[in-house]
Amino acid sequence: MLQSINPYNQIVIQNYDEHSFDDIDSIINNTDNSYKDWRLTNFEKRAKLLYNIASIMKKNIEEYSSIITMEMGKPIRESRAEIEKCAWVCEYYADNGEQFLSEQEIATDASKSFVTFQPLGVILAVMPWNFPFWQVFRFAAPTLMAGNAGILKHSSNVSGCALAIEQIFRDAGFPKNVFRMLLINSNKVATVIENPKVKAVTLTGSTPAGKAVASKAGEMLKKTVLELGGSDPYIILEDADLQKTVNSCSFSRLLNTGQSCIAAKRFIVVKSVLEEFQSLLIQNMNNIIMGDPFDENTNIGPMAHIDLRDELHRQVIKSMELGAKLLLGGKIPSGKGAFYPPTILTDVKPGIPAFDEELFGPVAAIISAKDEKEAIKLANNSVFGLGAAVFTEDIAHGEKIASEQLEAGSCFVNDFVKSDPRLPFGGIKQSGYGRELSDFGIREFVNIKTVYVK
Repeated sequence: MLQSINPYNQIVIQNYDEHSFDDIDSIINNTDNSYKDWRLTNFEKRAKLLYNIASIMKKNIEEYSSIITMEMGKPIRESRAEIEKCAWVCEYYADNGEQFLSEQEIATDASKSFVTFQPLGVILAVMPWNFPFWQVFRFAAPTLMAGNAGILKHSSNVSGCALAIEQIFRDAGFPKNVFRMLLINSNKVATVIENPKVKAVTLTGSTPAGKAVASKAGEMLKKTVLELGGSDPYIILEDADLQKTVNSCSFSRLLNTGQSCIAAKRFIVVKSVLEEFQSLLIQNMNNIIMGDPFDENTNIGPMAHIDLRDELHRQVIKSMELGAKLLLGGKIPSGKGAFYPPTILTDVKPGIPAFDEELFGPVAAIISAKDEKEAIKLANNSVFGLGAAVFTEDIAHGEKIASEQLEAGSCFVNDFVKSDPRLPFGGIKQSGYGRELSDFGIREFVNIKTVYVK
């Protein structure tokens, strides 16, 4: 049995019967059969149905955003923004998918040679709870536009979101079984990957989960795309506009109550501006309103689970025991709900959790660097490589650092790291591999086929 619990008041929303192994086989078989017809549809039809999805989500934004907020505690304003972004990614691939997958003729000694992009089949998506609609649609829109079919294994605590998403595809006019969801726990994912009708796997989640899925998929010789954890460094140089910088840093650290792989996590500040940066960050984060996620004035809601909150607190306490100093927060509030307050740690150094591990919640780690060179070295001193940012008034210099010196999949200058349908998204090192979004993303799950005609 799967259970969805409201993280704000700890009330059980609903229990769900888990799919049996027979159910799993039936769903995969039906999806594979649907794929055989779907792959023959033209881009015009696929685009029309994606536009239908965008229209449905815009029309029913309050319904879908409420499900998100109730199941995982995201502030309602952010939930609405998530639904809007899902509509955007559907429209983006409806507009551009055919162009991205058009044949590319290449001059060789043949009379004709070209590359064509063909769908692979049924693609399994293992998705997380933190952006329960967005993570799914950034996979599903390009995957189905390319002619594949999709199967979703969502986090058990957002099963209501998963069911709503499946219904959206049906309401939009997609064939009944071209996109299906599985109500299963993670211990059944290996069985799904082993099914020969599942051709590839994408996962967004923790690094341990990514390793487990990659291991099983590798055993079956199936391609994977993994978007995993992150401990994004933000470098603040001495010529940065500190007020604007702090606004971006604080927003990124607290977005989705800090539960984002690409949230700002390590603030590496050149020593000459450290004191002022700390003062401004304390002021900014101290004004954050924590409370009922359905309240329009709330900035951060509860974390998604009590155990996640408790694990975050353990990381904070352990960091303090190893030398970090607490500037703000750091105490579990009394009462119901998986709440954790905006928290700031300083004197953070390598070797302690706040530096080495991903802190998946509203905790900022401040690290002092004597100069720019040391700041870059500290930023790259991580097993992760998802996102990074640098703040400086010298734009050309910031661009050079971002493009040439920071080790991450997405590097931003004077702004917080974010995903955008028009740009490739993904990481390196323990943050995973492969890319989502843009033309790069839609080509991850296709057969890039060479055709040579003598």
